Formats: sequence, C-alpha cells, structure tokens
Amino acid sequence: MTTVAKALDLLGLFDRARPYIGLSEIARLSGLNKATCHRLLGDLVAAGLLEQVGPAREYRLGPAVLRLAMLREATVPMRSAARPELERLAEATGETSHVSVLAGQRLRPLDHAYSARHPMRVIMSDADDLPFHATASGLAVLAALPQSQGALLLSGNLPRLTPMTETDPARLAARIELARRRGFAESLGGYQVDVHSLAVPLFGADGACAGALAVAAPGLRMTETARALIRAELGRAALAITTHWGGVPPDDFAALWRQAA
Repeated sequence: MTTVAKALDLLGLFDRARPYIGLSEIARLSGLNKATCHRLLGDLVAAGLLEQVGPAREYRLGPAVLRLAMLREATVPMRSAARPELERLAEATGETSHVSVLAGQRLRPLDHAYSARHPMRVIMSDADDLPFHATASGLAVLAALPQSQGALLLSGNLPRLTPMTETDPARLAARIELARRRGFAESLGGYQVDVHSLAVPLFGADGACAGALAVAAPGLRMTETARALIRAELGRAALAITTHWGGVPPDDFAALWRQAA
C-alpha cells in the first residue's frame, strides 16, 4: 500500500459516531504503528484535510475537505442533479428516498429526502457508509458490477448488524443474482431492524455503475401494493437520475425498470 493510500485510509476512519479521534485510537483502528500514523497525520494536517483541536489534541476533518466537496459538486453536480428526483420519489411513495455513490470500495450516502405523509419514517445519515452486504443499495450496486469487482467488495469480514443481516457468501451471491434478474434489490432488516428497503443501481457517463437509489420504509408499511408502487417509482427515478448524470443504463436494467412502471 502506498503512502497516499495509507493516508486516505486514515481519513476514512472518521464518521458521525467518531468525529474526533486521538493518535492512539487511530493507530489501533488502522493497524499502523504510532510513528507512521503521526507522520501521516502531520501531512494531512499540513494539507488542511485534518486539524487538531482541544486539550487532548484529537484529530477531526479539516476545512480542505469541505472545499473539495464544494468543488466536486460545482464541477460534477451529482447531488443537485439528483435532488429533484429524490423529492419526487419521496412524495410519490410517501417514504424516505436516498441516493448513494460508489467511491472506490465504499458506498457513500449523497443525499436523501423525507415525505411528510407519515410521522414515523426511516431516518437517514449522510455521514455513514452503507455496507454492501447489508443494504438494498449495496446489493443493487453489486448486481450491476462485474462479478470480480463485487467479490472484492465482499471480501473480508462481513459484520452481522442485525439478526437479519446475511453474511453467508452463497446466500449473498443468490441475492445478488436475484437483484440482477429483477432489476432491483431488496433488504428487510439487514441494516436496521424493521426497515424494508428497495434499491436500484445508477449509472454514470462511462456506463459503469455509479451508485444506487433506494426507498426505505418501516416494515409494517411495506405492503404488496406499496412495494409495487416503490418498485415502479424507483425505475422511473433511476432512469431520470442516470440521464441527469450523463449516463445510460444497460439495456437489461432499463427494460426491467420500464416493465415495472
């Protein structure tokens, strides 16, 4: 692993639950020795990607991260392009809609929209990566990727996040194949207990999978009628967002989405 890759991995340790991390904890989480961590962290601080705060001199994300995020959105406006469709999807289904983007070996939330129809709804966080094996969004992305790339994303330890999380490789492979045949993926309680989600992959200008679009609802509200409506609306919105991103979905996915509509 290169020095740059090691430094970027350190940035990936920060999330909503862990916004401040000390040197010892970073070394433990990364598996690197303290001397190496200290050197890499110093470089990241110098670049403005991290900063040290408080009496304990803990690290947190620095202002350069915000600049990069704003520059990315200004030059490649994925979030703003998807936002109108997210809002329409939430309104049409009455449930939480969200979009995520594939960034290397991570599936990162990009944006979400809530419906005002129900006081009880699924709450999203834009700060936490979505696990490929435990979410409908992750399974949808895996269904649209080459099998070799998908196998790499599923390598290593797959944590059981709820009693319903699937971790068996053979059964996961079957779920991915089913999602590929149907054009959408489904997860019931795999990431959050009593949350039922449906998702479809999204595609970029190069024709490759760029992320996923999903609708998440409390399990008790996911009737067959609601499920059919969500599936139809997901396909319509996925075609629109993919087009806004300058992409074209593969013929098999596009045909399945149009059939559902």
